[in-house]
Amino acid sequence: MRTLNVDLAERSYPIYIGNDVLKQAQLFTPHIVGRSVAIVTNTTVAPLYLQQLRDTLQGYEITEIILPDGESYKNWETLQLIFDALLRDKHDRKTTLIALGGGVIGDMTGFAASCYQRGVNFIQVPTTLLSQVDSSVGGKTGINHPLGKNMVGAFYQPQAVIIDTATLHTLPPRELSAGLAEVIKYGLICDEPFLTWLEEHIEQIQALDPQALIETIERSCAAKAQVVSADERESGVRATLNLGHTFGHAIETEQGYGAWLHGEAVAAGTVMALEMSRQLGWITTEQRDRGIRLLVQAKLPVIAPQDMSAETFLSHMVVDKKNINGHIRLVLLRDLGNAVITADYPAQILHDVLVADYTTLTNSI
Repeated sequence: MRTLNVDLAERSYPIYIGNDVLKQAQLFTPHIVGRSVAIVTNTTVAPLYLQQLRDTLQGYEITEIILPDGESYKNWETLQLIFDALLRDKHDRKTTLIALGGGVIGDMTGFAASCYQRGVNFIQVPTTLLSQVDSSVGGKTGINHPLGKNMVGAFYQPQAVIIDTATLHTLPPRELSAGLAEVIKYGLICDEPFLTWLEEHIEQIQALDPQALIETIERSCAAKAQVVSADERESGVRATLNLGHTFGHAIETEQGYGAWLHGEAVAAGTVMALEMSRQLGWITTEQRDRGIRLLVQAKLPVIAPQDMSAETFLSHMVVDKKNINGHIRLVLLRDLGNAVITADYPAQILHDVLVADYTTLTNSI
């Protein structure tokens, strides 16, 4: 097992990474203050891991909250089901919520924890690669709004993140690929040597090699923990974690939440960010193509939906949390491993990026 720490003074917390750590009660008990626990999961994960977690938490009073599965349920109505169960079973401020599932479960459980009786503790137990390397770390919680993804939420840190790599063996290949989009992001924005390592080990990761998985997750979490420790509430450098996300969130919102997995939309958005960085003269064509090739190797889509016009993209991109005073701020690359957030770019270049022929571009690589 490997342990990292997110350094946020009194809100610091550990990240435990290992195989079968879901069975290790000693990782949970220091972070549970009372005797009551509410496990929030979904209809897909519950049959696989809920009983295993219950067995680990013997001696606690446990409420099971099993939600419908999917991004389309990341909304007020589903969030209310968590509050309904907590109130029905008379949970108090000593209750600990445990998020057992992927990014949707983690985001909603964290948001519920931030709100219930004005704040109770919660633990993240992510079961997808995307949630293990990204959404479970850093305290971003929330739900979607019909007009924008993740527009309602709170910064609220967990007590611990417990990552069991064994859960990835039940993850569909499409979901594994979606997680790799966020993994590749770290190499592009802040760790070019990690990008090289991923190019050399992508097949081992896809084959679920235990050591390759642990290395992938640890390096990704270490990169995110460092950024979050420096900028918890995304007033500066943390925004660079959103490479490809402004374009990607537009795809998710327009296509309908869940039609594209988050990682798939981020991958297509990352290609657009790479192309814009190239058009600005910040990276070379070879560097752009290197990033795209790795996304293709990860079996990710690299072409945005053909039915989305520049106007459609822009209508969603103006509703983005990074924007200031109406200016669309984008995360772009000054170099591989060096991301910046900026609104200082010619409008024509953004338009050209939005209307570019990505089918021809990617076929030529």
